[in-house]
Amino acid sequence: MAKKESVELSEYERQRLENIAQRDRLLKQLALDASSAGLGPGQKPKHAKAANPHRKKPTVKKVKEENVPRRTSSRIAGLEADSEVAKRKAEEEYVAVQEAARVKRQRISGPLDLSEVQVAGKGWDKNENFLVDVVSRGANPYERTFGEEEVKETTDKELRALREKMSGLGLYDGFEPNRIKITPERIYSLGFHPVAEKPLVFAGDKLGNLGLFDASQSSSSSVKNEKPIKHEDQDEEEADEDEDDPDPNITSFHLHTRTISSFQFSPHNPSHLYTSSYDSSLRLLDLTKSSSTEIYAPEDTSLDEPLSGVEMDPHCPHLLYFSRLDGHVGRTDTRAPNTVEIFELSEKKIGGFSLNPSVPHFIATASLDRTMRIWDLRKLSGKRGGPQLPALCGEHESRLSVSHAAFNAAGQVATASYDDTVKIHSFDGMSGWEAGKDLSEKEMKPSAIIRHNNQTGRWVTILRAQWQLHPPDNVHRFCIGNMNRFVDIYTSKGEQLAQLGGEGITAVPAVAQFHPTVDWVAAGTASGKLCLWM
Repeated sequence: MAKKESVELSEYERQRLENIAQRDRLLKQLALDASSAGLGPGQKPKHAKAANPHRKKPTVKKVKEENVPRRTSSRIAGLEADSEVAKRKAEEEYVAVQEAARVKRQRISGPLDLSEVQVAGKGWDKNENFLVDVVSRGANPYERTFGEEEVKETTDKELRALREKMSGLGLYDGFEPNRIKITPERIYSLGFHPVAEKPLVFAGDKLGNLGLFDASQSSSSSVKNEKPIKHEDQDEEEADEDEDDPDPNITSFHLHTRTISSFQFSPHNPSHLYTSSYDSSLRLLDLTKSSSTEIYAPEDTSLDEPLSGVEMDPHCPHLLYFSRLDGHVGRTDTRAPNTVEIFELSEKKIGGFSLNPSVPHFIATASLDRTMRIWDLRKLSGKRGGPQLPALCGEHESRLSVSHAAFNAAGQVATASYDDTVKIHSFDGMSGWEAGKDLSEKEMKPSAIIRHNNQTGRWVTILRAQWQLHPPDNVHRFCIGNMNRFVDIYTSKGEQLAQLGGEGITAVPAVAQFHPTVDWVAAGTASGKLCLWM
C-alpha cells in the first residue's frame, strides 16, 4: 500500500498555526516600534537644545532615591527570551543589586549629625537633648562636685554648721579601704548593727555571704597583746612584715545560695537579723544562738521567686514584709510561717520598697515600670481567701525606671531613678489619713529634685538613697553612692551636706548606709571592700 505524501491538517491545527504566525508578526512590529522610539539598546535619546542657554533654570527639589537598579523589560528592549544577551543582562542586574546591598552595609567613617540619621521619633532638637546631662555627669573618678568652697559660701548659719559637721566625718584610719574586704564578692546590701558603743558593719554579697567587720579594731592594737605564729615556710623578714602590718579581722558566713539583696535588724531584738535573697528565701540569723533559720520560702522548691527586699513592722514584732522581683509584695507572721499574704503591686520588677516607720500600714514601692506608688494596707479589695490588693493612694511616674523608694519617719519618700534624678516626696499628716485616701497628681509631685548620676552600668550595684532612721539632731538626711567614688549626703529639702571621700578608695562605694542613731556612714564596693566614715 503506497504512503500518503501529505497529511491533511485539522481545523484546530490550522487555527493554532495562524495564531502563532500572528503573534510573531506582532512581536516583530513591537520591536521595530520600540527601536524607532529610542527604546532599543543601541539608541540614545536626543535632547532638544535649549531656546535660551543663558536663561536660569528653576530650582527643582531633588528627591533622595534609593540607589537600587530598576527592573527593565527584555521584551521592550528587543531581547529574545533565553538568549545570551538576556542572560548577560540578568547577570549585570544581579551584580548591580549585590553592589548596592554591599554599599548599604558598609560602615560610615565620617562624622554624623543626629538630625540627619534619625530614623524614628520626633525631630531631633539639640536644645532639648536629654543626653547632655548623662554625658556631662559621667563618672569622673575623684572629681568633686561639692567641697570646702560650697561650705564656706553657705550663708544660712544652721545649714553651714550642719555641712561643717557632716563634711568633717573622716575616713576610718584603722585600715585602708582596699584592705577591708568584708565579703568575698560584690556587695549588694550593707548596714550597721544598732548598737552605738562601737561600729559593727554587716554586708551581704552576690553569692549569699554575710560579712561582719568590727571597726573598733585597728592595725596597731590587734597585735599589741598577741604575737603572730610563724610558719615553717616563712622567713624572718616575712614574719616581721606580718607582725608590723596585720590584716583586719573579718568574719563571714554563707547563709544563702544566691545574692543577699537586703537585710534588717529587728527593732525589737537587736540580736535578730532578717535577710532576703535571690534564692527565694527569708532567714533569721540569731547572733546570740549563732544559728540561722528559714522564715519563709515557696512550698515548691522548684519555684524561682527572687526576693528584693525585707522589712519588719516597727509596731508589730512578728510581722515581716518582703518584695519579689516579679512585682509582688508579701507579708508573713514569724509565729506562723505558713500564713503568707501575697499582693501583686506591679506587673514588672519591684526593685525596692519601704514601710513608713511612723505609720507602717503605708508602703512605698519602686518599680521597673517607672513608677513610685504609695499603698494603704488597711483597705484591701478582693475576696478573702483569694487575690487581694491594698488601696492605691497615688503614683508618680518618672522618665525611666525607679530603682528604690525609702520612707523616713517624717513621711518623706526618697527615690533614685535611671533618669539621673533623686526625688523627695513629702506627705504631711499621714497618721491622720483616712483609709484608702486618694492623692491628687499635685500631692504626688516631688518637693525636691536633685540631679544625680545614677548610671551604674553592669558591674556596679544600683545606687539607693538611704535615710538615717533616727538622726541625733532631728534633721532628716540620707546618703547615696556617687559614681566619682564618693558618698553624697543630702537633707530632706534636697540640700547637699557633704561629699565623703578619701585616699585608698579604688572603686565606687555604691551601697551606702547610715548608722540609725550615730553619724557614721559605711559604703561597700563591687569588689567587696568597705569604706567607713566616722
